[in-house]
Amino acid sequence: MNPLFSGVLGSAVLALFLSGHTVGHAAEKPHDIDQLWQIIQQQQQQIDALNRKLDAQAEQIAVSNQSPATPARGRKQDSGLEFPDIKEVARKTNILGQEVEKLRTALVIPEEKALKSAYGLGPAASKIYQTDKGLSIGGYGEAYYRNYVTDNASSSDTADMYRQVIYLGYRFNDNILFNSELEFEHGSTGSSGTASVEFANVDFLLDPRLNVRAGMVLSPMGFINQIHEPNTFFGNIRPKVEQTIIPSTWREMGVGLFGQLSPGLTYTTYVMNGLNAANFSASGIRSGRQNGSKVKAEDLAWVGRLDYTFPSHQGLSLGASVYLGDSGQNQTFSGTRADVFTQLYEGHVQWRYRGLEFRALGAYGHIDDAGVLSAAKGETVGESNYGWYTELGYNILPLILKDTGQYLAPFVRYEHYDSIAKAPAGYSDDLSKDQEIYQIGLQYKPIPNVVVKADYRNFTAEQGSVADEFNLGLGYVF
Repeated sequence: MNPLFSGVLGSAVLALFLSGHTVGHAAEKPHDIDQLWQIIQQQQQQIDALNRKLDAQAEQIAVSNQSPATPARGRKQDSGLEFPDIKEVARKTNILGQEVEKLRTALVIPEEKALKSAYGLGPAASKIYQTDKGLSIGGYGEAYYRNYVTDNASSSDTADMYRQVIYLGYRFNDNILFNSELEFEHGSTGSSGTASVEFANVDFLLDPRLNVRAGMVLSPMGFINQIHEPNTFFGNIRPKVEQTIIPSTWREMGVGLFGQLSPGLTYTTYVMNGLNAANFSASGIRSGRQNGSKVKAEDLAWVGRLDYTFPSHQGLSLGASVYLGDSGQNQTFSGTRADVFTQLYEGHVQWRYRGLEFRALGAYGHIDDAGVLSAAKGETVGESNYGWYTELGYNILPLILKDTGQYLAPFVRYEHYDSIAKAPAGYSDDLSKDQEIYQIGLQYKPIPNVVVKADYRNFTAEQGSVADEFNLGLGYVF
């Protein structure tokens, strides 16, 4: 039973016991916050009645004490009034008042619950789904120090308050809620920092199998784009495959459906504004995100995702997602109007078993009219692109400290991606975009909501060089 309901029922029974009165439906299980408030008001009326009775009888006692013959306590006078034990009435009134205050506090400050992912969002981003009504506040932050191990004239060591995020949600009733993510990057809104709305949408919870979401939505592709809180992934820096090939964090204006079709099988699908091909480059489609800022919506896109969690295999899940849509946005590129049909396909698998954590993801993209874009941009825009990575970590601390609630996991990750896997006819490949990354690291969580990270990344490219780096950072969610 909900602890808040239990407190209300206990308080209602206590009120009946103390006052000797019957309170309509107070003994029944409350169904919503409004009914809880009615019970509180009834209890407050009982307190007021007891106080009035206490004052009246105290006044009578004071009057009787001034008369020559004061009757013994509890003995009837000619007026027919009875004098109970004033201290006992005061004690009961005080207890009842404390119970009412507990209920009021519970309504304003709900009991803290363990963070739990819901509807494909991160644990902190999902707090609103655990709220009965009203406001929900959560958030996360990331900070790190980066040291370039190999010499590189274009790179210098940095320390960065990378992100500070606030989740704000409001539940209007059982079926309608608002959820949002407000992000401040690089500790400022100055020349290097930004303040952004990462997502802001209204959910209409109609049925576990069919719900509606509208507003600025997160594209449901890959692991990171929807769930990117720092305690949910290895390393200080998000995987490059999920930045370059899948342009996380990727959000657009859209409307769609989500839900659970059967035990373990979930889906998400949206119609969104398309990407803006004018900002595609040799590095891929990442700069084509419009991020809900006065977007060009001449072309729309569709994205869909399916995930299945195996009931018979603890922690094992797999899924896939697809993005399809024109990105030309009715624009002309070097005198040519092009649709720039853009495709992106992604598949992933995850297994978490006891201390073991394994992930693998692969993505492939294709861009029509890449030759037209290359001519307009003056650089080679890849006709196709791809990337994949796999990672493995293991929590070794329970092997050292039995029954510990802390977490210590070494991990390894390998990535390979190429934003110009195929150059359009007549244009040369840029081999510097074909890279591999070898990464090792360590994650420590003194509590589940706080993580300390250390990792080393080694980069190799088919052409040119990329500096290796050591990263040390801190993350938290609430």
